[in-house]
Amino acid sequence: MDGEPRWVHPDVTSSRVPFIRENRKRVRRDQLDVPDSFGAGVMCLIDRNGSYPSACSAVPLAPNKLLHTGPLEVFDKASAGIYLIDIPAWPRTDVPHPLGRIIDRPDDQGRVWVTTPHIKLLVKLVRDGHLAAMPAIHDSWTGKANESLFKPFYAAARQARSELVEAGGDPYKTYKTRLSIALRLLWPKRQEQRSPFWRPDWRMSMAAEASVRHWVAAFNAVLAGHVLIALRNVDAAVFWTPPGTPPDTYRIGTGFGEVKAKFIELGEMIPEGDD
Repeated sequence: MDGEPRWVHPDVTSSRVPFIRENRKRVRRDQLDVPDSFGAGVMCLIDRNGSYPSACSAVPLAPNKLLHTGPLEVFDKASAGIYLIDIPAWPRTDVPHPLGRIIDRPDDQGRVWVTTPHIKLLVKLVRDGHLAAMPAIHDSWTGKANESLFKPFYAAARQARSELVEAGGDPYKTYKTRLSIALRLLWPKRQEQRSPFWRPDWRMSMAAEASVRHWVAAFNAVLAGHVLIALRNVDAAVFWTPPGTPPDTYRIGTGFGEVKAKFIELGEMIPEGDD
């Protein structure tokens, strides 16, 4: 239910090629081939800073136990939780489906479970005329919504990052590792790591909120006339732009809500994100 896109433009060819890191470890990275029809340009990699902790600033969550609220006529913005919906038709090919990879795992009736951030995104897309209608909500587990539950965590993470990002090195690496562990404790991969704060719905909602913000930023760039050629996970987007010209819909910087931009010539591999 995270909704990560991992999308490549249908006219762009993507391949995985071998790469050796500085530590001599062999990995595979993406290489994108852009057709001549796209015109002259270079690939511009947009790397978002602190996607997951930034999402914690206003992610809609139900603090208490989820209750079975069943089928719903309409989405109640005062509630948060998980919803079983039909997959809405998405008419565009220049940007991925707003539900990302969620649509690749429907049940035998073509329905998918989503969290509140994606429901709210669909509501906005319908309101703005990008979707014809809201999909039916066939089932739901919800509670009273709260968007500030993790705001103190966000504020602490933002302050720590502002103090460590310039210094870099081991302290910054430790910060990123501890941050990831803290968020994953809501839904650990291994049973023995289960914590007293075990809330898979919170973890998925945070990941979905990060994916939604990532998708919306890319979609706004496309609406402004920029050419999106790939949307990867929750922090990286690749655009086809004139050299040295990142999409003007993004804010360049090192803080939360800002992005780094790197220009890549054809034939080069897409580097991994560093934040």
